[in-house]
Amino acid sequence: MKRYILLLFIVSWCHSILFAQQTYIHCGQLIDGKNNEAVQEMTLIIEDKLIVGVEKGYHQPVSGADLIDLKSKTVLPGFIDLHVHIQNQSSRDNYSKGFRLNEADIALEATQYAHATLMAGFTTVRDLGGNGVNISMRNAINREYVVGPRIFTAGKSIATTGGHADPTNGLRKDLMEDPGPKEGVINGPEDARKAVRQRYKEGSDMIKITATGGVLSYAKDGSGPQFNDEELAAIVETARDYGMHTAAHAHGAEGMKRAVMAGITTIEHGTLMSEEVMDLMIEKGTYYVPTITAGRSVADSAQIRGYYPAIIVPKALEIGPRIQDTFAKAYKRGVKIAFGTDAGVFAHGKNAKEFGYMVEAGMPAMEAIQSATLTAAQVLGMQDQLGTLEKNKLADLVAVEGNPLEDISLLEKVSFVMKEGKVYKMSSVH
Repeated sequence: MKRYILLLFIVSWCHSILFAQQTYIHCGQLIDGKNNEAVQEMTLIIEDKLIVGVEKGYHQPVSGADLIDLKSKTVLPGFIDLHVHIQNQSSRDNYSKGFRLNEADIALEATQYAHATLMAGFTTVRDLGGNGVNISMRNAINREYVVGPRIFTAGKSIATTGGHADPTNGLRKDLMEDPGPKEGVINGPEDARKAVRQRYKEGSDMIKITATGGVLSYAKDGSGPQFNDEELAAIVETARDYGMHTAAHAHGAEGMKRAVMAGITTIEHGTLMSEEVMDLMIEKGTYYVPTITAGRSVADSAQIRGYYPAIIVPKALEIGPRIQDTFAKAYKRGVKIAFGTDAGVFAHGKNAKEFGYMVEAGMPAMEAIQSATLTAAQVLGMQDQLGTLEKNKLADLVAVEGNPLEDISLLEKVSFVMKEGKVYKMSSVH
């Protein structure tokens, strides 16, 4: 009897290995993220976490396979947002929360932001700065304790003393103390190396620096350079040693220029980018992540009395509205554009608004989609697994009603979300 039970177990196990569960998806229109034309009437075949077939026509499922009918929809790769802050979200009381909320409170709030992001069709995000909750959130999602997008995170952003992302800006003097590399604040190349290594030790996937002043930090300067060349070189070099790419928050041209010359991977925001910087980015192969939605959002919020502290309002009104024009100029000049929104500065789940602003500024719809799929995957170094709907890539995909190449706003109404072969959202699907 025991031998018979063992034999049944072995047969069952072998069957599960040889005949893994498959899902067939009938796609009315397919935008694969790689080709410049959409194709009609396609079948995707999913097995476990991977795409194992991309076939022309509507293929009937093999025995035992599931079928998902998306014949009335356009199917696309899961979107990638390269600039979010998953652990927080803008609000009128945002600046006091740090004194009232524990890390556990922040983490529990963040679960709803992660959920909203995935339901909006963003299956992967790059988190560019928090207090460590972002690392824990990544781990919890990977272990399937929490529903959310795949996260690549910078952990704590690296700043200079008093610079954008110095966590003690605006505090009483007895609370300011003197944060150092452990807290993500550096002065000099040795501090810079130590801060990068500390981020690696804590589990960060990549490094984010604040190369210039910023809009929402409790400080007067919103655009001046805040790192010298030696500090930047030490950060980029050390990050490379540890296999991490780098991102630079930057509004002013001089801070951008220094970061690009040092070999930074991406420039975030880029508000006051000059033609000289654009040409340098083209020469160095630097990507531009515009975050137009954040710029427009902070400008709108700054007009609400009392929404931001008084020191922030002039910066928000000056810098925020200019990002879209800079994006238009950079695109026309030939700078490489990768999709990012700065979600958290505005409500999570609204990330797809960025597509509309990009198209409004002159980028064709297909290129805007590719900026959030193939190009974004290239920035992450994940193009072999993410960004396009091809055989042997992860089964991350979304679907919308209608044709987003004709109406880009349709991407704000995602009705189907699959991440790694698992369906997380399925609305009005046959």
